[in-house]
Parts: sequence; C-alpha cells; structure tokens
Amino acid sequence: MNAEDTTPRETWSKWIHRWILGLAYAARPGRIGDLPSLLWHSALDIARGGTVVPDASRTASRPDTFAGICRDISALTMIEAARKGFFAWAHCGPLKWWTREKRMALVFNEHKLEKRCLREMKKNAYRVSFDTAFETVVRECAAPRAYNWHTLTWITPLMQRLYRDLHRLGYAHSFEIWNADGKLVGGGFGISIGRVFLSDSLFSRERDVSKMVSSALYYHLAKWGYVLCDGRDYTPMQDAMGYREISRADYEAILAKHAHTGGRQGRWVAEADLATVAQWVSANKRPAIAGTPGKTSVHETATAEASRAA
Repeated sequence: MNAEDTTPRETWSKWIHRWILGLAYAARPGRIGDLPSLLWHSALDIARGGTVVPDASRTASRPDTFAGICRDISALTMIEAARKGFFAWAHCGPLKWWTREKRMALVFNEHKLEKRCLREMKKNAYRVSFDTAFETVVRECAAPRAYNWHTLTWITPLMQRLYRDLHRLGYAHSFEIWNADGKLVGGGFGISIGRVFLSDSLFSRERDVSKMVSSALYYHLAKWGYVLCDGRDYTPMQDAMGYREISRADYEAILAKHAHTGGRQGRWVAEADLATVAQWVSANKRPAIAGTPGKTSVHETATAEASRAA
C-alpha cells in the first residue's frame, strides 16, 4: 500500500464539525476582537499571492503574530520558517503562518517534576522509545479526547501529511511511552532544528505518562547537546515542569545561534530508562547558574548548558 493511503481522510461530517468548532473558537471573548484584523490581513496576503516563507519584518500585531497565508507549503518550507521562529497553524480555513511575541521555553537544567511522578518513574514500570510509532502518535494527538467530545485540533490531514514528510526527512520525531502490557499509553511529536526542539503535541491514556515521556525527551535532548525545548504557548503542565516565558527577540537570538547546526541526526533511539531520567530530574533541583538569586536570561542559560554538553 502506498504510504499516502495510510493518511486519515476527513469525512464531510468531521470537516463540518471542525469548521463549526473552529469558528466558535475564533468568536470566543478575547479572540473575536482580532477577527476583523485577521480577515483583513489574510485578504491582503491572498491578494499578494500568499506567503511561501514568512518575513520577520512583516508580521501583524493583531492577532499575535500573524505572518501570512501559507502558499505551496512543504516540509522544507516549514523547516525554513521554523528556523526564523514561525509555525504553520489553523483550525479551519487556509493554513496560516504565525509566531509569538511571548512563548514558553525550557532550558533543561530547570526541568522539574512532582515527587509522586518521580517515584513512579523510579519503579521502571513503563518503557520509553523514539520514532517507533510516529504516525500512530500523530493520529492520537489529533484525535478527540475521551473527556472532551468537542476537542478542536489543528492537526488536520494536511498537517499530518506534512509531519510525515518531515519525519521521513529526519526533522520530525515521536517520543512514546508503553505500559507493562506493551500498550502505547502516551507520547508526543515535534521538530528538531539544529540544537532546538519544537514540541508540538502530546497525548496520554494513563495518569502522568505525558510528564514521564516528556521528561525522557528532555533528558535525551540535554544529553545530545540540545539547548532548548520550545513549547510555544502557555499550559499549566509546562509551567509546572519548569518552562518559562521568553520574548520573541530572545527566542530568535537562540534560533540564530543554534537552529542551523548540531542536533541528533537519523532515527532516534532511547538511551536511558525512566529510573535514570528520574535521577537526572532530581539532580536539577539547583540554581541553573550560581550567582544572583532568580533566573538568568534564557539565552545565557542555554548557552551555558550547550558549553557543558560540548
């Protein structure tokens, strides 16, 4: 069977469902005020023929931060855009380029977990892996949540095809966690650009497994010389795990220095179990860099960690 045939197709009912939820999302208080600006800037960009790769000097302040309608998007244009801080995203309508004035980022020696989760990891009842079930993980991340029938996803069939192409080219990777019965119970996927990893989505079927598998990802990224994990938008889970909000300028400075070289090439393979990862997380309960109280800039911390890894 051709690999193209394995990509889920969206039925008319699912397409209508997604559009209804997408429009409702755009009309929520706090977002509807940006809708006229989004429609106006979208129309202008469509009139220009759309945007192949966004330009950092041409972004709209409302909504935060629109950079054009994707034209002729491919895996390679996604990577070129990612190295400038942009990502493709849309719930409905044409795929659009975005960045953020503020985004969540993790430097690995600031990662933390609750004691309960660490104790569970030390039991080694779960197994972690990389790149063994990529398309399954992407589909699970795109699927509706059992606890929320009206889950709205941006991982449309088009995005799934693009991520599959990124995986084949060695840029996109999945991280998986399996229970004692050998069942896939959680995982996520993202994109590797140089020594920066962009974590795009997670799913979980059992308690705390998304935190466990994310911790395993961070351990390996730190070991392999990565300097940062980009989580994009704020979530309570990221905040609890040590992510911090950084400015667009800081993020773009990190990309300029670290997104073009280095990184882990080829298919990824797990090199440590969860007990080892738990020990590493526990060792991170210290200031990132000795000196003044509080956190140093993320750029300084990432650079210091890269020097240690080298």
